[in-house]
Amino acid sequence: MSILAEAATGAAQFHAPPVEFAKLSPMLIVLGAATAGVLVEAFFPRKRRYHAQVTLTLVAFAAAFAAVVSLHNAPTQIVAQGAVAIDKTTLFLQGTILVIAFIGALVIAERKTDAGRDAFAAQGGAVPGSRQEREADRAGWTTTEVYPLLMFSVGGMLLFPAANDLLTMFVALEVLSLPLYLVCGLARHRRLLSQEAALKYFLLGAFSSAFFLYGAALLYGYAGSVKLQDIATAVAKNQHGNALLYAGIALLVMGLLFKVGAAPFHMWTPDVYQGAPTPITGFMAAATKIAAFGALLRVLDVALLGSVGIWRPVIEAVAIITMVVGGILALTQRDIKRMLAYSAILNAGYIIIGLASTTSQGISAILFYLPVYGIAIVGAFAVVTLVRDSGGEATDLSRWAGLGKSHPIPAALLSVFLLAFAGIPFTSVFVGKFAVFQAALAAGAPQLVIVAVLASALAAFFYLRVVVVMFFSEPLPDGPSIANPSIAVKAALAVAALATVAMGIAPAVLLHLSNASAVLAGSPR
Repeated sequence: MSILAEAATGAAQFHAPPVEFAKLSPMLIVLGAATAGVLVEAFFPRKRRYHAQVTLTLVAFAAAFAAVVSLHNAPTQIVAQGAVAIDKTTLFLQGTILVIAFIGALVIAERKTDAGRDAFAAQGGAVPGSRQEREADRAGWTTTEVYPLLMFSVGGMLLFPAANDLLTMFVALEVLSLPLYLVCGLARHRRLLSQEAALKYFLLGAFSSAFFLYGAALLYGYAGSVKLQDIATAVAKNQHGNALLYAGIALLVMGLLFKVGAAPFHMWTPDVYQGAPTPITGFMAAATKIAAFGALLRVLDVALLGSVGIWRPVIEAVAIITMVVGGILALTQRDIKRMLAYSAILNAGYIIIGLASTTSQGISAILFYLPVYGIAIVGAFAVVTLVRDSGGEATDLSRWAGLGKSHPIPAALLSVFLLAFAGIPFTSVFVGKFAVFQAALAAGAPQLVIVAVLASALAAFFYLRVVVVMFFSEPLPDGPSIANPSIAVKAALAVAALATVAMGIAPAVLLHLSNASAVLAGSPR
């Protein structure tokens, strides 16, 4: 009886931990909508699922963005029992991810480019080329579970840069990654290539997650806590030796660099980008990079800023290797998607320069670069989805000959994005590069700027090569056609192109917002 009495007394004294639902509302809205999407898949008739899922997805992203905007004047706060940091940087990155996700969802919802069907396999679980797949295709089925998977992934992305401890960050990493592993294998055309891409992404992603988790365990052994501020305190006191610290930093940062596609952890990027459904590739290239750089920024600037002398030389070396690898290997590519994949690696190198700057100016430059690059890359892959051959997308560069003469509007749109990646003045990415280079010079790292400028000159060649092929070659007699996109894709392309030009001509508003958002909760800066 005494045991039961003690148990009853303990239960009476239990107090539920406070949860700041308003502060967490952007993530809760998206994850709640994702759960509702699962119920739609379970209970809605197949013919009604597509429109219900698309509407639910777009409304969820818009509502979550409205929640982010409503919090922009809220004071910096660490919520959820210290697990989540809500600060200016978190809100900026979450708003950027939601904008990218909304534009990406418009492209993912396209059904007019392939005889009234979308880019995804009719039945994801069917063996490629099997009777089951052919019957599903003839029936006009669509893989609408893509949309709840997309929302779950975005929910993880919203949490990833906001995580204030390594355990929460690991959970966010898995929540954002696992749905992407699945949707990468769902391309309607070139099914085996798509499934191979998904398998590679899963296996290499599992390795990177293991590195991250092992690094987190070593840092826990060093600091006695997984909270970023406690790790920062232990680093400042330096009472436990350096072996665990060095090993923990190396493994943890390695896992995060995999997600941003930095060399030498980039091996998955070209294969996955090529094999995944192109709308998913565009979304991944932008949103995953934004979330991963946000998490990397928080780890380095909050937990490990006191050990900057340890990791800064390594980050500088990674930036140089990434720019060299991305620039040189992009030159050898004949497939548009693989070329854009190595372009993404090259741009990751530019952003890492901002990390190596270790200053508030560097953080601000990163925050400006991420949205302008993300919008441009989503727009570029959206154009790629429109260029079609009899077998699906025509991604070989030789097939694009004369496209600017036969189909000038999509060729002009792609040219805008490619010129932005090349760093041509009066485009948004040019301003982003200038901000990053300026931060590196102010931090005393001119060697990074020299390599970056040379890499930019090299990159201009393979970007302009595509423009030359499109506008200065004769169209092929059996050249590809251009699909007539839906109003959703037209709107996505228009927004991406206008933003790319507008942020290059008048970047002051976004620059001011990125400067004001360079505030990380708990940073010893």
